[in-house]
Amino acid sequence: MKLVVAVIQDKDSSNLASTLVAANFKATKLASTGGFLKAGNTTFIIGTEDERVDDVLEIIKDSCKNRDQLVAPVSPMGGNADTYIPYPVNVKVGGATVFVLPVDQFEKF
Repeated sequence: MKLVVAVIQDKDSSNLASTLVAANFKATKLASTGGFLKAGNTTFIIGTEDERVDDVLEIIKDSCKNRDQLVAPVSPMGGNADTYIPYPVNVKVGGATVFVLPVDQFEKF
């Protein structure tokens, strides 16, 4: 058995949740916040059999797409003003960060 932990952008959350349910996967959905953009993320925790891990990964890959987003940088409050960029920057956001962990024991009460 494996535990799949996927951190995704909020925009992809509904699509991923419905696709996982349609494929008969059970998942726990948690609200989380990213450190880089300080933006909302969703973390999915999915327990599955070893042979179904590739199916879960494929669903996550298909449901969570990269996109470009303009980000207004935060002023450097006490930091070095020489590296501060005063105009919006186009960054690539989205996709998924996924961890697959072994499960030593699983109990359902």
